Amino acid sequence: MPTLRAAALSDIGRVRRENEDRCICDEATGLFGVADGVGGLPGGAEAAEVAIREVADAFRAAPRGQDVNLAQIVQRANRAVSDLGLQLSPSLGIGTTLTFGYLREGAMKLAHVGDSRCYVARGRDLIRLTEDHSVENEARLRRARGEVVSFHEANRHALTRCIGQPARVDVDLISRPLIAGDRYLFCSDGVTRMVPDSDLALLLARPDQPAEAAADIVAMALGRGGLDNATVVIVYIDEV
Repeated sequence: MPTLRAAALSDIGRVRRENEDRCICDEATGLFGVADGVGGLPGGAEAAEVAIREVADAFRAAPRGQDVNLAQIVQRANRAVSDLGLQLSPSLGIGTTLTFGYLREGAMKLAHVGDSRCYVARGRDLIRLTEDHSVENEARLRRARGEVVSFHEANRHALTRCIGQPARVDVDLISRPLIAGDRYLFCSDGVTRMVPDSDLALLLARPDQPAEAAADIVAMALGRGGLDNATVVIVYIDEV
């Protein structure tokens, strides 16, 4: 297990009546991530809570030292949220994003569905490891392939994938080798819509403690309007 420091912080923001974000920050198991209940649907907080709980329970149940199947864990979380949706909102369902990673065999292994994000920073360089599963971003990717795509501006942030679907959900799986000095950031879109990547890079480069970085990032999101719940999980890799 690498030597690391981690911290998490979540804030309801300036506008929302409920915090529908959930996170996990477990240094003992090397498990970190965020879930953000889908806005516009009922039961967002419950959806995020169930998704994070399913992930945490799967890792706790896994035999020590044995690798885990991230895709299977995500499908299990998807079914659990979908089943809960049948109880809470039979006509609409419920949903959540889910972006999490765990440390194993010298790598950060990620699973990602939705528009929460994971970044890695080294010095003042910031790399986004995940792609948003949103109407706007997927249109951008298709246009880059030469396709002609349009969308209604009101739907730009709508998700094209989320946890809580009645069918299997497509999961992005990412693995990145650990390097001493790397700083990982998991965050909800209440952060990234308020704080551009350039500012995130500066904030992650400054503090010596992850809790300070988390507080700085959330404070900036709130200071720029706090239009949504803002949640961050930060992991400093000190030694590999």
